Amino acid sequence: MARAGQLKSSGERLSDRVAVGVLTQAFPQSLVDEVLEETGRVQQRNRLLPARLVVYFVLGMCLFSGQGYEEVARLLTAGLQGARHCRASWVVPSTAAIWKARSRLGVAPLRQLFVRVCRPVATADTRGAFYRGWRLTAIDGTTFDLPDTKANVEAFGRPPRSGRGERNVGYPQLRLVGLVECGTHAIFEAAAGALRAGEQTLARAVLVSLRPGMLLLADRGFYGVGLWRNAAATGADLLWRVRKDLVLPVVEQLSDGSYLTEIFDRGDIHHTRRGVPVRAVEYTVAGHKGVYRLITTILDPDKAPATELAALHAQRWEFESTLDEIKTHLGGPRLVLRSQHPDGAEQELYGFLLVHHAIRHLMHQAAQQADQDPDRVSFTRSLRVVRRQVTDQAAFSPRQTRSRCQSHPR
Repeated sequence: MARAGQLKSSGERLSDRVAVGVLTQAFPQSLVDEVLEETGRVQQRNRLLPARLVVYFVLGMCLFSGQGYEEVARLLTAGLQGARHCRASWVVPSTAAIWKARSRLGVAPLRQLFVRVCRPVATADTRGAFYRGWRLTAIDGTTFDLPDTKANVEAFGRPPRSGRGERNVGYPQLRLVGLVECGTHAIFEAAAGALRAGEQTLARAVLVSLRPGMLLLADRGFYGVGLWRNAAATGADLLWRVRKDLVLPVVEQLSDGSYLTEIFDRGDIHHTRRGVPVRAVEYTVAGHKGVYRLITTILDPDKAPATELAALHAQRWEFESTLDEIKTHLGGPRLVLRSQHPDGAEQELYGFLLVHHAIRHLMHQAAQQADQDPDRVSFTRSLRVVRRQVTDQAAFSPRQTRSRCQSHPR
């Protein structure tokens, strides 16, 4: 009788046989093996659920969010049972076995896989991805609800107050800050931490992925002279909204209505040290009260006129659309991560980011072939296609095996 997670009459591991469409295209088995070796997760003995298979299971768990562990395993290996050319049967591992395998794997391989794979995907001819040669990017933060366990509460904390002012209620939450490529919605850097970790603290960890030629958009919650200096030091240009009460002395009025000014460290209230030179843009929005204020590292108005920068900053909301794709469409309405323990919660979070990036990369390829803006491609429809493809292609990989069941590449 076959043991859970194994094939009858076969000397190979199940992970050598699983080929799950989009997941193995975006994250090839050779890359997964490299990541497992880099993070020290290569098993020393042949387990029922080897590490490589567990990586794909975590990705599948996020692709099919809302499905139970055993159902996800069935979806990923559906082709094994349906292959007429092979009489071997596969028994789905129990939920407990899968949970233990996830615990052995930990978060490190998924985090390293994100580092290796998740990059900006737009090319020079991608529609809507650039402004006057700058690659448009945005920084923002969000939180993810977690199961209400003691371990999650201790590691991540709860919101200090509810909407009605109640203390220490609601789900524990994990905080995420990330960088997104506005034109493609591809998240290419992320940092996760406890709820008590401020967005600016986590932001310092993600700024390292900025590059010259990028233009980073940010809302006023990220403004701080120290963080501004760090971001500008990467060589990227910045366009951030600032509070309306921030003192911005006019150093020089410019022809397009913007002006040169300086920003100072919060502790330097008397401006005894030299400030950081920036350019300020002030504008109003029809139907909204008050004046909006932006500051930028682009000091020459001929390179980026004020009216264009004012309109451009709205691209920052592409990050909100990206989060909606992950939380509402990929994760499902009112998403609560399923992991009962902190390490599993971070592992699951990186799984969602990886799957979303893989889908967005395919959407970009489709948009390029059709000569369209990637925003014109439906994420919901693409997600449905990917889910169908995964279950259709969950079968034997092209790798030769020692079993009598020969591989049949699709």
